[in-house]
Amino acid sequence: MYICRTVVMSATEMTTPTKSHEFFAIKPPIHPTYDLKNVIKLALAEDAGDQGDVTCKATIPFDMEVEAYFLAKEDGVIAGIALAEMIFHEVDPSLRVEWSQKDGDYIHKGLQFGKVHGRAHNIVVAERVVLNFMQRMSGIATLTKKMADGAYPAYMLETRKTAPGLRLLDKWAVLIGGGRNHRMGLFDMIMIKDNHISIAGGVTNALRAVDRYLEEKDLQMEVEVETRTLEEVKEALHYASQTKTSLTRIMLDNMVIPLPNGDVDISMLKEAVQLVNGRFETEASGNVTLETVHKIGQSGVTYISSGSLTHSVKALDISLKIDTELALKVGRRTGRA
Repeated sequence: MYICRTVVMSATEMTTPTKSHEFFAIKPPIHPTYDLKNVIKLALAEDAGDQGDVTCKATIPFDMEVEAYFLAKEDGVIAGIALAEMIFHEVDPSLRVEWSQKDGDYIHKGLQFGKVHGRAHNIVVAERVVLNFMQRMSGIATLTKKMADGAYPAYMLETRKTAPGLRLLDKWAVLIGGGRNHRMGLFDMIMIKDNHISIAGGVTNALRAVDRYLEEKDLQMEVEVETRTLEEVKEALHYASQTKTSLTRIMLDNMVIPLPNGDVDISMLKEAVQLVNGRFETEASGNVTLETVHKIGQSGVTYISSGSLTHSVKALDISLKIDTELALKVGRRTGRA
């Protein structure tokens, strides 16, 4: 059983532990200003409005206690268990939650993988917020797992194409699914993209400006430059060979060419990787799908990034039911259990 702990600011500082083993099976990424507890409060307030749950107030005696069970309605990687604990604790610290699975485990349709016991009113109040977070996170983790397995030996990354206000949770789900995090935001990595290059007047000018800025500010952080052609790759490599630079990674953007038969041509990508020749990390971006990721991963790139992990993910179907016998009967009737 995993017991809730409060998470504030960095989303990794934990207080009032009540069990000896680690609460977070997979820790959330670090963010300097993100307050996870306030995100939970905002989600609950969004649901409650200025009246609270009027249906619960009308139909459920406040002191009635029940058990409700988490039920998987499709196969996938479960994510958001640790977050669910926090939400239940925020609604009612006396609620008792038990799990047979942990974040990152693979669950199958029809599996009861957790239960919550306590006041029925508070369980129902927490239910939809818990499920909304868990379903989205589990959908991201499930897709990430498939993509990360296909990408091997390259590592799978997400992007900043996350739901506004939910970036830390989206990126946490990527970690749970076996991927790795790209930068958290605009603050923790310098990423020179096409617009920066156009405004600066070329790859060399942009890199030179970044190196000057980091030196003037006495900052050390990773630097990535986006390249769209082999000429830009060569330009970045030439600059790096002529001066001391903070450059750490070269993005090889849209060098995977889709073919009419549904396959992809990665010859340009492989040539770019060979040009870099291990001097810097490389990241392939563009035309990354479940069908293409394996071939891209065989090109020699260090990383493969895809916005699809978070920007258009399908939620994993999970429910929380008090009458599980009836829920399973209905689920079997509709093919969802």
